[in-house]
Amino acid sequence: MSEGPDKESKTEEPTEKKIRDSVEKGKVPVSREASVFATMVALLIVQSFLAADSARNLGLTLSRLIDDPSGYRIRNGADAVEFLMAIGGVSARLVLPMVIVLAVAGLASSFLQNAPRVVFERIKPQGSRISIAQGWTRIFGAQGRVEFGKSVFKFLAIGVVVTIALRAEEAAAVNALFSDPATVPEMILTIAMRLVSAVSIATIVLVALDLVWARFSWRRDLRMTRQELKDEFKQAEGDPLVKSRLRSLARDRARKTMLAAVPRATLVIANPTHYAIALKYQHGEDVAPTVLAKGQDLIALKIRELAEQNNVPVVEDKLLARSMYDAAQVDKMIPHEFFRPVAEIIYFLQSRKQKAKV
Repeated sequence: MSEGPDKESKTEEPTEKKIRDSVEKGKVPVSREASVFATMVALLIVQSFLAADSARNLGLTLSRLIDDPSGYRIRNGADAVEFLMAIGGVSARLVLPMVIVLAVAGLASSFLQNAPRVVFERIKPQGSRISIAQGWTRIFGAQGRVEFGKSVFKFLAIGVVVTIALRAEEAAAVNALFSDPATVPEMILTIAMRLVSAVSIATIVLVALDLVWARFSWRRDLRMTRQELKDEFKQAEGDPLVKSRLRSLARDRARKTMLAAVPRATLVIANPTHYAIALKYQHGEDVAPTVLAKGQDLIALKIRELAEQNNVPVVEDKLLARSMYDAAQVDKMIPHEFFRPVAEIIYFLQSRKQKAKV
């Protein structure tokens, strides 16, 4: 099936199971623009609160180096290492806070979009990742066109903003050539802050739209066909045919177990061929008669047959058999309302048995 008709046939919203399976496989909606935006905001924070002092210290160090280069005598390798350590330490104090804040911002932007989880499926080697055909589809497909459109928008927006911001600082940059070198890093930091602020404002609309698009595209890709819904329902609830077969097997096993208990019965009450109930009662052992088996039509005939083969008395009482069949349960005592009529039948059978012995 081609890609178009297949997508058109996916008209149903994804189920909770489909969404849960997608999340477990690491397929979650992620906005790359949100991560970029978080990084720019973090960079702006670094520039505003952390980089000013570090940039000032770096400027002073560079100023001393420029004003008095002879103050740093490099006679051997140890002097060179000491010089580089001094410059590197000042540079590290400028760069390290920036790196930490940027890393935290990048992680936070990902964690706020989706809960962190370890998904080995994402790092599992897949042939589609190196397939030329799949790569062509990713680049020139719908998703590729969307990414291209976002890139064009970012390029135009950032290009316009940066051009305007740099033109506004053109005079300050020219004057910096004739000013104190110690003020150059602070001036560069100020210009960078304005650039990052302008770019962040220019791309905030893109970020908001990309967040919405990521969610929409994710749910759209998870849509299901009616057949997929039916298949999932069968998996969740069980195939009706399989369930019917299992119920049939369970009934057969229960029926065989029930019929195997008929030879141990004390008596069978029948109606006379439509219903049959096999009861067991031992005086002094049982509180009340217990139902060993019951059935109607063919099962009733089978119960009677087994009873006759094992010399179990069969008493025909249409009304009692019909009523007891509906109310009594196998392996349970008979209901209280049947105690008296059943007791009379048992007494009658025992009396007849005593007379037969005499």
